[in-house]
Amino acid sequence: MGVSKSQQAAVNRYIKKNYDRLNLTIAKGTKTALETVAAQNGISVNEYVRQALKAKYKADTGKDIEL
Repeated sequence: MGVSKSQQAAVNRYIKKNYDRLNLTIAKGTKTALETVAAQNGISVNEYVRQALKAKYKADTGKDIEL
């Protein structure tokens, strides 16, 4: 069973209030490579990128960041 329009609207309002969006442009073919390695690790591409960003941020600043 699908999600009702009012439920989806509520989710969208929650996301807009609590999260920032980041638009990422990458070279052709990179998305497929990321999808493959993420799937091999049992996670989504979004989670794979979040983990990479967190690791890089900590390496650069010595601090943790919540994404």
